Amino acid sequence: MNDAVENKAIGLKEQLLENDRKFQETGCYAGITELKYREEDPLRYESLHTKLRSMSIAAREMARSISASPGVREVGEMVVALYTPEGDAISLSTGIMVHVHTMSRFIKWMIQNGYEDSPGICPGDVFANNDAFIGTVQVPDVMVVIPIFHNDELVGWAGTVAHELEVGGITPGGDVYLAQERFTEGLFVCAEKVGEKDELRRDYLIRLERNLRMPIYWMFDDKAKLAANLELRDQVKELIDDVGLDYYKRATREFIEEGRRAQLSKVQQLMVPGRYRGHTFYGHLTEGKPGILPLGDENLLYSIPLELDVGGDGHMHLDFEGTGSWGYHSMNCTPAGMDGGLFVTLTQSMNFEGKVNDGAWLATDMNLPSGTWTNPDRHTVATATSWALLLPAFGIFQRLLSRGFVSRGFKEEAFVGQVNSPMVEMGGQSQYGSQFGMAMFECSAAGSGALGIKDGIDNGYVGWNPESDMGNMEVWEQGIPMLYLGRSIAADSGGPGSNRGGTAFTSLWLVHNTDEVTIATSEHSSRVYDNAGMCGGYPAPTAHRHFTVRDSNIQQLIGEQKPLPHTLGKDPYTSDFDRLVEGEKKEVEGPHIDKPLKAGDLFAHSYNGGGGYGDPIERDPLDIVRDVENGYVTPEIAQRTHAVVLEHDEERNAWRVNSEATEARRKEVRNNRLNKAMHVKDWIASERERVLEKDFVTEVHKMYQDTMSISSQFANEFREFWQLPENFTM
Repeated sequence: MNDAVENKAIGLKEQLLENDRKFQETGCYAGITELKYREEDPLRYESLHTKLRSMSIAAREMARSISASPGVREVGEMVVALYTPEGDAISLSTGIMVHVHTMSRFIKWMIQNGYEDSPGICPGDVFANNDAFIGTVQVPDVMVVIPIFHNDELVGWAGTVAHELEVGGITPGGDVYLAQERFTEGLFVCAEKVGEKDELRRDYLIRLERNLRMPIYWMFDDKAKLAANLELRDQVKELIDDVGLDYYKRATREFIEEGRRAQLSKVQQLMVPGRYRGHTFYGHLTEGKPGILPLGDENLLYSIPLELDVGGDGHMHLDFEGTGSWGYHSMNCTPAGMDGGLFVTLTQSMNFEGKVNDGAWLATDMNLPSGTWTNPDRHTVATATSWALLLPAFGIFQRLLSRGFVSRGFKEEAFVGQVNSPMVEMGGQSQYGSQFGMAMFECSAAGSGALGIKDGIDNGYVGWNPESDMGNMEVWEQGIPMLYLGRSIAADSGGPGSNRGGTAFTSLWLVHNTDEVTIATSEHSSRVYDNAGMCGGYPAPTAHRHFTVRDSNIQQLIGEQKPLPHTLGKDPYTSDFDRLVEGEKKEVEGPHIDKPLKAGDLFAHSYNGGGGYGDPIERDPLDIVRDVENGYVTPEIAQRTHAVVLEHDEERNAWRVNSEATEARRKEVRNNRLNKAMHVKDWIASERERVLEKDFVTEVHKMYQDTMSISSQFANEFREFWQLPENFTM
């Protein structure tokens, strides 16, 4: 019996189980041990994949052009993908590639929970989901999928995901920072049938209208997603008529098996087999800030270790054993979200040629310990800002991959990686007199980590969407009661190195025509460097500050045509606020939560840059002069961190390098390093005394107490490393 007849004879759940059984028996996806169609006619085979990918991209671009949301239209927070009947990803468009397997989990969840019988899966049905415990990353990642039928047989699914800017949570916006439990995150759509006959149901749209501050974004985006799915579905059906159903079904499964083999092959080519270990931390300070709810700790410190085992066959195993437990905060993640972090990292390091699919997922696996923030053991925890911990975690993965690349001699493939950049959320009364809520997605143009052969990307990168944009100011101003006074490069925001990390930027807004704008920022490590460097490169600074000026004299300055602030200024220690504006000034460290702003008030916010690569004192002095001239780096950091002696030519108003003094200064720095150095065993001995005495600040002590209590493996390794008594606990 051929595959086509066999698959049609049994239900979706049985076929899903059968595919899993075949994979366990053969090690190949759906039991496909040979890529028959690729070998028989590679041109026909490759042409089919190219057409499917082109269809997905075209459907995404069409949806972007009709979307109501600037997050989708301007920034590109959308992806369109095609799946097998069992929910395995075949091909996908450009965009937020996080959702290769998250949407797969959603489809499989419906199959596993008997949706074929109730509520039924019929031609023209529309399903939606934003529950991270079913299959997405966070509440604003709303998925819309439709089945694809051909002559009454379900032959696949078309799915689209977009990040919504308002979800009706306890605070306005999409990433609901103050959520401490599921019940405060906003509107959930839990794998529901929300449409029939190719249209969204009216009762579903009414629910959106009555539960969101700005329902237009979610409602119109869902219509754009549905339009993309319908376009992809109809084109796929036409393609099946052209190539034949049996060929389509076999070839699309071969694509996935080919993806699995390609992933293994790339790991074998680029990586050195063995065990790689990395570690990062995430710190979140909210003590004393208004609006913090009582369930969780006000100050959080998370330890995030990662062990990456690379097998000789190319299989990769990621192990997060020893990370912290879930908490009453919005930064928890789920296995679906962790899948998203895995995929978006792979698409920027190995699978960047367009054939990424669920095959790569089959070639990797992860240990996500139950009860930790990576895999909470209850579905009521909040996941609204899961990127806060997810990005640092997969930043480690990116750097471990890059270690392997460098070890094999592929320095040009090294990439310091992900950037964790805070998002501005706001809401209240709009300039039009109505209620509004908005997630400002201009954070999608932060700075990237440095590369092994060049500087990072300035003002144009985030980890979750490699093709993102900051969006036009004028478009954002249409939806928020704030006017841009300016955007500017944030000096010293890129991590120093022989190759500099990419810089981020600062936005400065003037509130207008409203007496109520509540602003919160999220996804931001306050005092802990989570945007690390590599190979001697320094991390990017993380303790950015937010500035407000209440009851400012800005209107007076405008009327008198006096200079206005358009930026914080080139001097990070004396802002233009201090020089040009009068009023009640406040500087806030870390996540910003404060009482509402009103017309005439000012607000400034900085985003994050990426870590550096290589020793900062090995950077070409001429590159540093260029950075200083362009405002990427201040003269102080150039001289203090890069050991470059600069001189200012007053006549030309330009900087130049004193080469002889620079060479002497760098030699002095190297000698100082040697003089300060100590043997590792002496350092361990001195630090061991601190560990024995538990001489840690409160947050560090609680972090170790947590990880040692939930992970015996971590606790045993901790005791063994520091040569502690067997009964040592925190």
